[in-house]
Amino acid sequence: MASGGNETVVYFSEQVLVLCSCALSLAGSSLIILTYMAWSDLRTTPRRLLLFLSVTDLLSAVSYGYGVWSVFRSDSPGCIAQGAVSTFANSSSFFWTVAIAIYLYVFIVRSSQRVADSLVLFFHLVSWGVPLVITIAALALSKIGYDASEVSVGWCWVRIDASNRVLWMLLTGKIWEFMAYLMLPVIYILIKRHIYTVHAALSEYRPILPNRSQSHHFSMADVKLTLIPIIFIVLRIWSTVRFILLLVDSPVRQNPVLVTLHGIGNTAQGAANCIMFVFCTRPIRTRLCATLCCCSKGRAGASNSQGAPNRLPSGQDPSTKRGEEDGTSQSQIVR
Repeated sequence: MASGGNETVVYFSEQVLVLCSCALSLAGSSLIILTYMAWSDLRTTPRRLLLFLSVTDLLSAVSYGYGVWSVFRSDSPGCIAQGAVSTFANSSSFFWTVAIAIYLYVFIVRSSQRVADSLVLFFHLVSWGVPLVITIAALALSKIGYDASEVSVGWCWVRIDASNRVLWMLLTGKIWEFMAYLMLPVIYILIKRHIYTVHAALSEYRPILPNRSQSHHFSMADVKLTLIPIIFIVLRIWSTVRFILLLVDSPVRQNPVLVTLHGIGNTAQGAANCIMFVFCTRPIRTRLCATLCCCSKGRAGASNSQGAPNRLPSGQDPSTKRGEEDGTSQSQIVR
C-alpha cells in the first residue's frame, strides 16, 4: 500500500466511494439550507445553528471532494488552498456541532431560552473565529500542504515535512475532534436524563391519552438524542484511529479498508445531518413530500394541457369555461 516512502496510495475505488460520500453530503447540506430558507415559520434558533453547521459541512464536502478528485502530489497552490478551506471548515464543523449540543442543554435542562439565545453570539465568535485564526496562522507559517495522505484520503492537510507536525495536526483539527468526542455524549446524556425525569413526573399527574402522538414524539426525540453523538463518533473515529496509528508509526494506517472508512466518515456528516434533521423530522418531511407532489402534479397537468385539443364541449359557452377555470384555480390556491 505504501509507495514513495510514507506516501499512502489512494486507489480509484477509494476515490469513487469518497466522492460519492462528498456528493451525498453536498446534497444533504444544501437541502438543509434550502428548507431553512424556504419556510420562515421553521426558522427556530436550533435550526439556525444547524444552518451554520450545514454551511461548514458543505464547504468540507466541496474541499474534500476537490482534494480526492485531484489526489495532489506536491505543495501546489491548489493543494494549499484546498487544505486551508478543509482545515477551516472541518474545525468549524466541530465547534458548531458542540454549540448545538450546548444550546439544547441550556434550553432544555436549564429551561432558559433567554440564556440559550444569548450564547449564539459567543458561538459565532468561537466557531468561526478560532478555526479562522488557526488556519491563517498555519498558512502564514507554511504548515498546510501536501501530506502524502498519511492522515487524509487524497486531500491536503498539514505538510508531511512540517516541523512540529503533530502539534499542528492537533491545532488544526484533532484536539477539537477529541473534545467533541468527550463533550457530545456527556451533554446529550444529561439532556436525555432530564427529559426522562420530566416525562416520568408528568405521567404521574395526567391520565394516559388514547392519542399516542405525544409518546411518538417523545420516542423520536429520544432516538435522535441517542443517535447524534453515536453517528458523530462512528463517522469520525476512523480518522482518529489513523492519527493514533501515525503517532505509533504503524503501517496499518495505510490499510485500504481503513483509508476508505476514513474518507467516507470525514465527508458524510452533511448527509447524516440531512437524514436526521430533514427526512426524520416530521414537519420538514411532510412539507417536502407535499412540495414534490405539487411539482409532479404540475408537470403532469402541463403535459396533459399541451397534448389535449383545445376544444369546448358542444353547447358550452366560452365564458362559462373561463368561469369554471377561474373557480378551479382559486379553489386550488385555497387548498
